[in-house]
Amino acid sequence: MSKLSSKSQSPSVERLKAEAQRLFANRGIDGVTVRDIAKAAGQKNPAAVGYHFGSKKALIRELIVDGAKIIDDRRNAQLDALEEGDDPTSISQIVDILIYPSVNLSADRETDTYNRFLRMLTLSHRDLFDDALGGQWNSGYQRCLKHLRALMPAKSRTIQNQRFIFLESYLGGVLSARETRLDDTSRAHPTWNDKSTLAHFAATITRMLEME
Repeated sequence: MSKLSSKSQSPSVERLKAEAQRLFANRGIDGVTVRDIAKAAGQKNPAAVGYHFGSKKALIRELIVDGAKIIDDRRNAQLDALEEGDDPTSISQIVDILIYPSVNLSADRETDTYNRFLRMLTLSHRDLFDDALGGQWNSGYQRCLKHLRALMPAKSRTIQNQRFIFLESYLGGVLSARETRLDDTSRAHPTWNDKSTLAHFAATITRMLEME
């Protein structure tokens, strides 16, 4: 945890975190040094990361938790609202809750890098990701899976688990690709800027889960 609480972090600390996440998203955590992060954040002192976070690994852990908490809070809030009446009646309702809380995590959509950061991290350091979460900040995702099990066509648990593996990989891969394209200002990306694209993405996930 950083020396500053999440409620009182200074602009310079927030800049360090934002630039670190962007660098990690583009290069992977092994391709980025604390000196790179300090330079990108406009810090003259290359020891800024150590001063504010203790270490590069501690910074990475904080970035993981920051985004995971936002997504989990959003998912749980949407699930609570959905469950106020009857139980969810369609797979598509749950798929939307899996997708939309994971996008637009920052105030400026063009600076979103969390899904890319996680994608790069979990490909090579899944243990660090799991350890940082410590079994927390994933309750919304697990609630979604529970609903999906009840709504999916009668299948063995093995088949359901396989589809959930596909779901996790597909979800992370597409949302990561979306962030990459939206961050590219060298040319237009009409598909990813079209609001209907995420709806189409949701429809493809729903069909995969519904198939007999």
